[in-house]
Amino acid sequence: MRKHQLLLVLLFLQLTATFAQKEKTIDLTPGEVEAVFLKGNLELIAGQLNISLADAAVAQAKLWDNPTLSVGDFNFWTPASQPRATQFSIELSQLIQTANKRGKQVRMEKVAKDIHIKEFEDLLRGLKAGLRKSIHEIIYLDNYRKVLHTQTELLSQLIDAYNRQYTEGNLSRSELLRLQSALFEIESERNEVQTELNDQHKQLKVLLHADPLTDIRIVEPDHAVPSPDDLSLVSLIQLAEESRPDLLSSRLQTLFYEKSLSYEKSIRIPDISFSANYDRYGGVWKDFIGFGISIDIPFINRNQGNIRAAKINRDQSEYVALQQANRVGHEIAEAYKNYVLTYNFYKKMNENSLIPELDAMLETYTRNLLNKNISMIEYIDFTDAYKNNKKTLLLTRKNRSNQFEELQYTVGTDIK
Repeated sequence: MRKHQLLLVLLFLQLTATFAQKEKTIDLTPGEVEAVFLKGNLELIAGQLNISLADAAVAQAKLWDNPTLSVGDFNFWTPASQPRATQFSIELSQLIQTANKRGKQVRMEKVAKDIHIKEFEDLLRGLKAGLRKSIHEIIYLDNYRKVLHTQTELLSQLIDAYNRQYTEGNLSRSELLRLQSALFEIESERNEVQTELNDQHKQLKVLLHADPLTDIRIVEPDHAVPSPDDLSLVSLIQLAEESRPDLLSSRLQTLFYEKSLSYEKSIRIPDISFSANYDRYGGVWKDFIGFGISIDIPFINRNQGNIRAAKINRDQSEYVALQQANRVGHEIAEAYKNYVLTYNFYKKMNENSLIPELDAMLETYTRNLLNKNISMIEYIDFTDAYKNNKKTLLLTRKNRSNQFEELQYTVGTDIK
């Protein structure tokens, strides 16, 4: 990653169109696009704030209960028969939680924070997969647009040459119309592809918070996706068990309910409240200092309902975690099989000796048509075959990349 260039890219894309300016073009690799996206995505920022809220909840759970200060029993007047004296009382009390309730609540909140972290990682996983597939779509559309552009240029040259021959009376009008018809079809398809490409670019620039007057060009990566022969389905499933955020979150949910059950059981043990009080003229003595202790008697309410609910939640979460693990295994197996299928098909197409020669063959057929070595029908048939083969090759490469992204998504981490 070109760090200095990426910093400039980040600063450039964050500029807003506050005044008229010329359209600018910037080249970004898929990795740079992803870095810019992760830097400024509002949904990710919101997810990070959830983790900060969880940190605050942990800090709050560690705090002791505040002591209570009570002042009362003021007398604002006294009978005439009594000596004038001011009566009042002051009491200071402190609640002491028993059975390590505070520690258990802190551990609950820490698990809740870990769950928020995994939820954030799962959000990040989905956004990255969607962004990468969008990049692959842009690369595919841009390359296919170039294929159609090449055909358009060659057909335009042919039509110019045929127009001259038609003017000289050496060519029938039907052949000229056939070429013009083929050109119109390709131009129409090229316009459709360009429209779809414009829409993809618009969505990408919205995600990157880029200036509307900025044109972003994707530079194709040099690295190739790994061969399925280098990947093991068993290893991928094991990697998912260690990495996939939603799977880890479901296990943490079980741990959270275990901590919750422990906390609910501790509530059965009553807390103790210690107090110290001072009473002036409130009793036999002028100044009275006393100490006290209070405790609930768990005779009727022993938190039975909450304990039972915590047990049910824990058992349910265990079943959910098992089901989630089973579903993840099947998702990875399906994604792996699909990747093997698309990878092998793309490899087979690339190994076809005719595919790399298509561009040269197109120029050869064009010259042969001009030299009357082939018929118009043969040329049109070849150009159709050329376009279809090119499109299939590009589409297969896109599908191969998308299937690899799907495999990484199901595993829950990048596959090295």
